[in-house]
Amino acid sequence: MGSGQVTSSVSSELKGKHVTVAGLGVSGLPAAKVLHGLGAVVTAVNDGADERARAQAAELEALGITVRLGDGDTLPEGTELIVTAPGWKPDKPLFAAAQRAGVPVWGDVELAWRLRGPDAAPWLAVTGTNGKTTTVQMLASILKAAGLRTAAVGNIGVSLLDAVLGEEQYDVLAVELSSYQLHWAPSLRAHSAAVLNLAPDHLDWHGSMEAYAADKGRIYEGNRVACVYNVADKATEDLVREADVEEGCRAVGFTLGTPGPSQLGVVEGILVDRAFVENRHKNAQELAEVADVNPPAPHNIANALAAAALARAYGVPAKAVRDGLRAFTPDAHRIAHVADVDDVAYVDDSKATNTHAAEASLAAYESIVWIAGGLAKGATFDELVTKSAPRLRGAVLIGADRALIREALARHAPEVPVVDLDRTDTGAMRAAVQEARRLARAGDTVLLAPACASMDMFANYNKRGDAFADAVRELGSADG
Repeated sequence: MGSGQVTSSVSSELKGKHVTVAGLGVSGLPAAKVLHGLGAVVTAVNDGADERARAQAAELEALGITVRLGDGDTLPEGTELIVTAPGWKPDKPLFAAAQRAGVPVWGDVELAWRLRGPDAAPWLAVTGTNGKTTTVQMLASILKAAGLRTAAVGNIGVSLLDAVLGEEQYDVLAVELSSYQLHWAPSLRAHSAAVLNLAPDHLDWHGSMEAYAADKGRIYEGNRVACVYNVADKATEDLVREADVEEGCRAVGFTLGTPGPSQLGVVEGILVDRAFVENRHKNAQELAEVADVNPPAPHNIANALAAAALARAYGVPAKAVRDGLRAFTPDAHRIAHVADVDDVAYVDDSKATNTHAAEASLAAYESIVWIAGGLAKGATFDELVTKSAPRLRGAVLIGADRALIREALARHAPEVPVVDLDRTDTGAMRAAVQEARRLARAGDTVLLAPACASMDMFANYNKRGDAFADAVRELGSADG
């Protein structure tokens, strides 16, 4: 990471400053190195002292950085600034001690924002409960199609510190931000930003839905050109109304219906812009066809519209929106079509780790055998089952909290046949796919959209999706 690009006044202010980096890991390690490189006196603290933490500590100690493992709650003597990993909860004793001592707390996003030089690339920022990564990747693809130097950064891809301090020059950045990152980034001011949706998630971290929404809403603060919101999710529009933006910044909605003025939407299979056109009360600009969106599921079309709105806010031509969407390929385990076996489609959406994501996934298909279950993280399933019941041919349940889904199905969809696999071993996925095949009919979709986290059975959602795909391929090869 080259720090030669740093020309902000903040970099000189950090020289000689006593900075505590809270948390090693993905963001803490590069933050500690950057701060040390800028001449700060760095102490890194970490709750855990496992093998990985010890290896990271050794790496930092070799540079002359002090590291305290197994003690993330005590404020080191003389600390003048804390730079925290985004996942550290606001109610940790370390932050209470910092508040009492008048010590500011920044996240890695705040540090990156403050270290940008005077000619730094503007940020087009995206947050939301679901769809962030896909939207940011779509946005980066559109910006590249317009010939702009860009990268998908933040919660994905290139780290923000690398993007800001590295040798590569960017015209504009597509930035994914989580609610955690936004909580610790008070001075962030994006060119334009979008909140895709809001549903209960991470409430154990934020303490309440109101606090979670408020942190998401921070993304709109100080926007210069456009605050992009979801017409179907009033909470996102409310956040725009509450935001303090620059003079002339506009509220721009996206909708799967026909767009009104200052909105992007869909008309007869065409993605249409009525926000960034001359005389938007009478005119509209065709951007792309629904068929250009991969895959063309409703929630993914919404992601494409949000990405298009941010790109248009930056001045990107309509042709680049179409070309960028055509060039985009979604990540694995996001409504990924695995195979067709006996005229039944098998689709892996292991990334649907909460009810909001699963609801969007289930809405994409007409007749579904649903494979669900895992760790519920405090979620309830009544609303999800009620909305999805008409589409369900059957359900196969796995994982630690499957009883919660089974009970919701019994209450709201008693006619749907349910197979409750009383298993949490990794081999359960193979059995689940075989049971789903038994329930499915020609034309159906067997959909893995667990609505739960994976860690009761698998290392992560990727491993869960891989297990599903392997089991589906076994079906196909057995037929062959």
